[in-house]
Amino acid sequence: MTDDLGYVDYREVLTLPELYKPADVIRNYKKRAKQLLIEISEDQKAAEKQDQYLLQMAQLNAAFYILRDRQRGETYLREREEVMGLENEWRSLAEKGGGEEDAMRRRYDQALRNFLAKYMEEFVLEAGRDPECVENSNWSSVHERLAGRILRQYRQQRYQEIHERLPFFEISQPEIDWEDRNRFVEELLKGSRQA
Repeated sequence: MTDDLGYVDYREVLTLPELYKPADVIRNYKKRAKQLLIEISEDQKAAEKQDQYLLQMAQLNAAFYILRDRQRGETYLREREEVMGLENEWRSLAEKGGGEEDAMRRRYDQALRNFLAKYMEEFVLEAGRDPECVENSNWSSVHERLAGRILRQYRQQRYQEIHERLPFFEISQPEIDWEDRNRFVEELLKGSRQA
């Protein structure tokens, strides 16, 4: 998932075309979930890779849960595009300068945090309670408890990956003349003694 720029693309998780149909979502989900369950059962080191497998299954469940509902899927894709658009706006403002970039950075950062929390944690956990997801992925309350920590780490990792490539402002170190500051403090203290 390197092409998603950090904003998880659930179409890519299920290997769906851009213009997918609900039947494609169901078919691809069931196929991928079955493949993953077989891989887990055949892997001798599955216990060591538990976090990785939990994350993969959680992402499959979330992709299915979000994209099978046309309205939820369209909302997800629209919000994803909006956050990516805000990133591009911030980039262009940072290149131009002019003082508006800090307000845009804050607006973008809030939108990014909301997007990641909603689509990489909340909906993922919600998907784990969906009867169809539970049936196809063997997801249980034990998986949900384990996945909570993993999803928070994954969300934070994605947040860091996105921020590493974004423009930041150079912050120069303040130049302090310590001798001048000492003289000022001495004069201030002399004035307070005389008053």
